[in-house]
Amino acid sequence: MAGYFDRQIKLMGEEALKGIRSKKVAIIGSGGLGCSLGIALAGSGVGELHLVDFDTVSLSNIHRQIAFKMEDIGKPKCKILGELLLARSEEGLKILSFEESLQEYASRGLEVDLIMDATDNLPSRAEIDKLAKERRIPWIYASVEEWHGQVCFMDKADFSAFRVSDRKPGGIATPIVMNIASFSANMALRFLAGLEVKRDCLHYCTLNEGYLKVFHYKMA
Repeated sequence: MAGYFDRQIKLMGEEALKGIRSKKVAIIGSGGLGCSLGIALAGSGVGELHLVDFDTVSLSNIHRQIAFKMEDIGKPKCKILGELLLARSEEGLKILSFEESLQEYASRGLEVDLIMDATDNLPSRAEIDKLAKERRIPWIYASVEEWHGQVCFMDKADFSAFRVSDRKPGGIATPIVMNIASFSANMALRFLAGLEVKRDCLHYCTLNEGYLKVFHYKMA
């Protein structure tokens, strides 16, 4: 593992990296957040990633969904993302791509250590929360819109605290997607490595006034 993970080993040590490589993570959604999450977690040594997304690449996706190129238009997002992650990762990474809905994926009964939200709507997140609670698996909520985003490590907190509707985000700045995905991935990495993580606290990050503000709200 030395070489590829040299900088990470200097930070955490080889034992922590071995632990991370034994973990399985499901990323629900292979769009903007999912692309950046996949690249960050695969590059951090997570041993097995489940990529769940039934959508295909469209022109309007590419500016913020950094795994995709123009020639990928019309192709399944989860499969293209999976191919990229394997191409840039050290041998040993296992990628399972599921071109299907969350409900279909859930019916498979596969076991993971953590679920990452990379969806773009509240009903899907409510379904993730339901699945996580049934399986007693923690999950990380992440959302972006305009110049702001939210992240929360959901453990005891219930997603019913949010007003669930079918509203989807409007405009989105490309960098905030990567910013929130990075925040979410760092939280996941700390959890998978056995390090301290602040649970059930909503982090609201905004650049609306031209500089970064972060607000914290207790969720449980």
